[in-house]
Amino acid sequence: MDVVEFTEYLVKGIVKEPELVKVSMFQADEDVTILEILVPEDDMGRVIGKNGKTSTSIRTLIQAFAAINKMPKVKINIDSF
Repeated sequence: MDVVEFTEYLVKGIVKEPELVKVSMFQADEDVTILEILVPEDDMGRVIGKNGKTSTSIRTLIQAFAAINKMPKVKINIDSF
């Protein structure tokens, strides 16, 4: 399982419409990877959570997964469509 599949697994478990979740990975620099998570507007509140606690937890889990798999630094962007 790579970081994109792991991220999809995490986010799809939270949202109402998991088939609409999209996760893309981009290489910004040699040592920075950007993950972009796109969710429907209606599910944005579920992904962010109260005071951003859910999104902080998602970021922590993804960064831990990346560290375990010896990936470079990962930045996570969460957006809606």
